[in-house]
Amino acid sequence: MKNLEKYIEEATKNISEDRAATKTLLMTVMKYIQSSEERHQNAGLIAAKYLETLQRSNEQLVKIAALIQKKESSSNEGITAEDKKELFDLIQNGEEVDV
Repeated sequence: MKNLEKYIEEATKNISEDRAATKTLLMTVMKYIQSSEERHQNAGLIAAKYLETLQRSNEQLVKIAALIQKKESSSNEGITAEDKKELFDLIQNGEEVDV
C-alpha cells in the first residue's frame, strides 16, 4: 500500500510539473502567433499539441482522484487488480508525455 501511495504522489508531482511546463510553452506560442496570420498557421498545430497535453494531464488527475476515492470508500477491500493496472497505465502514460 505504501508503494501505491508513493506512485500516486510521484504521478501527481509529474503531472503538476508537466502542466506547468506546458502552460509556459503554450503562453509563449500564443504570444508568438498573435502578431501575424502566417505565424498562426505555422505554430497553431504546436499550440494544439500543448492543449492536448493539458487535457491528458486533466484525465490523469481525474483517474488518480477516482482511485483515491475508491480506496477511501472501500478501505476494507483494498485495491483491485484492475485499479493497479489503471494506476500503472497512468504512470506509464505520464512518463511518455514529452513536453
